[in-house]
Amino acid sequence: MRIAVTSQNRKEVTEHAGRCRKFWVFETDGEELIGRELLELAREESFHDSAGDAPHPLDDVDVLIAGSMGAGLRRRMARKGIRAVVTAEKDPERAARLWLSGTLRLLGPSADDYADGHDDGRDQHHGKGCGDCGDH
Repeated sequence: MRIAVTSQNRKEVTEHAGRCRKFWVFETDGEELIGRELLELAREESFHDSAGDAPHPLDDVDVLIAGSMGAGLRRRMARKGIRAVVTAEKDPERAARLWLSGTLRLLGPSADDYADGHDDGRDQHHGKGCGDCGDH
């Protein structure tokens, strides 16, 4: 299992997952963390600036943990089979460990709540489908 955690400052779980460009990616054996790497995306690879149906560097993760994210990003992750969750936990490694143990305190709905959600297409602010950027 692979767990990605938003960490724009490389120290804390950060908000605005759609605009985040730095992620700690934790490798697990299903029960324990066995490794981690920092993934740094180019601006055009952020969820906000990339197309929702295009391949993405985080497509191979199983879980995305963030301090906040929009409903569009939750739907986008659900379509790709990625569980997207929001937490108030600030330590990225602790968040991943708590997720593995089933004790991570979650905020708001999860991606599962959006798996069959309706995404009607056009966003008035920048012409992309709202499911593409995750900011709405």
